[in-house]
Amino acid sequence: MARKIVTRKVKEAPFSAGLSAKERVFFVVYVKMTGACVIGVEGRLIEVEVNICSGLPQVNVVGLADTAVRESVERVRSAVQNGGLQFPMERITVNLAPADMRKEGSSFDLAIAAGILCASGQLQPDRLDNALLIGELALNGEVRPVPGVLPMTEQARNMGMRKAYVPEESADEARLIEGIEVESIRSIRDWLDDRPSASAPERRSGGIRPQSRVLPRDGEEPDLADIVGHTQAKRALIIAAAGMHNILFIGPPGTGKTMLCRRLPGLLPPLSDEEALTVTKIFSVCGKLGDSRSGLIRRRPFRSPHHTISSAGLIGGGSVPKPGEVTLAHHGVLFLDEMPEFSRICLEALRQPLEDREVTIGRARGVCRFPARFMLAASMNPCPCGYYGSEPADKPCTCSESSVLRYRSRMSGPLADRIDLQVELPRPSVRSSAPASSMTTEEARGIVQEASERQRRRYARYGFARNSDLQGALLRRHAALTPTGEQLLADVYDRLGLSLRAHDRILKISRTIADLAGRETIEPEDVAEAIQYRCLDKT
Repeated sequence: MARKIVTRKVKEAPFSAGLSAKERVFFVVYVKMTGACVIGVEGRLIEVEVNICSGLPQVNVVGLADTAVRESVERVRSAVQNGGLQFPMERITVNLAPADMRKEGSSFDLAIAAGILCASGQLQPDRLDNALLIGELALNGEVRPVPGVLPMTEQARNMGMRKAYVPEESADEARLIEGIEVESIRSIRDWLDDRPSASAPERRSGGIRPQSRVLPRDGEEPDLADIVGHTQAKRALIIAAAGMHNILFIGPPGTGKTMLCRRLPGLLPPLSDEEALTVTKIFSVCGKLGDSRSGLIRRRPFRSPHHTISSAGLIGGGSVPKPGEVTLAHHGVLFLDEMPEFSRICLEALRQPLEDREVTIGRARGVCRFPARFMLAASMNPCPCGYYGSEPADKPCTCSESSVLRYRSRMSGPLADRIDLQVELPRPSVRSSAPASSMTTEEARGIVQEASERQRRRYARYGFARNSDLQGALLRRHAALTPTGEQLLADVYDRLGLSLRAHDRILKISRTIADLAGRETIEPEDVAEAIQYRCLDKT
């Protein structure tokens, strides 16, 4: 941050107040502040340059600013005046640099106001040296919170800045990043008067705070033991949770497909520090942290969009790309209930993030990449009426063969090939299993965590932690089969006409099954169990 006074003929010229009309012709005052915005899910520091010179009273904002940024002029003017300060009646130019990058949002209000006040001599510029300013201004001078404070503060810390001024409601969120002093601001007037805020500034160095919180839950967490029967489906669910494998349940209505998928968050281990920071940043950018901003999110996200969602809402997009549901499900679960009811465009758009673990959205001004390392959980009926292939004692199917084929073709073969576990659910008998005799979520979570920890140790040096991320040479090394297992998989590969992708996914599932059993070697029975979870390949 810098404040520079340039004069002509006049040796020292403060702000125009007190100068004669002739002297005013010659004064120029330049100030530079530091603001920030969000590009993708990462913060980006922006230089806010304010130049005040003599001329007709007007304010121009340049630097490829969108409507919200240009409208900040009126917000800043009203906030300054209602805060008991003077808004300069001179020619004011505000430049947001770099000028070739589009800026949007209201996070620059505070930086623009501070620049104008420093240039007009109403605020000491030394106070804001090497400081980040984030916040939207209300007309009465209050400072309102904005999305993305967490990644902006992190970027400021990474760039060596020592202090950040943020809205009072966002102070706890900003303080999740250590190594930078955070001061909260309630209003411009209180800020200039140095009145103590409810949240005092804190100083830390290095790392992230150990605080944690979970995403809000609606009532008590559902338990796996509540589901009657479906022993094989529960086993598949545990395998999927242990290795973060994609899973699809197929069965008649009311058989428990949705209930099974909604038990997944309770089976997954908590997020690590690095994962928790990434997930919290994503929710901060999307403005979904809610009222509680005092800790990192430790519970893995579970996103369940409605089938009417657009492809931009699911994958991300817009003129200025924003994250979609697949990014909000990063390090968590994306649940698609009644998957064939989603539009074909949405379903096919999932193919790239399922394979690459990220979403790439290109626009004329640049390319944005959003993380999308999620586990896909889905459910579907076997036909439009839902009773195709049911036992004679069940409700008969009323669909024609052509309608069944059309319904199933809504999910393409390449997409189905990317789903590791495909499990058929028959209609269970009420007496088939008592809930009390079933494995509880807590018991299953313990098994999953042991297998997850085994994977984390095995792949620590490679930069990932789950069997679902195994590829290429690492897959061949860590999922090597015995001769009997290799022969079994080769026979099934030829008989069912599997793709090489399906072949590799069977290997990954076999590796997870062996991890659940506490073995480093993959036995033939592990391969046999993995093969039976490819029901769509058998039809």
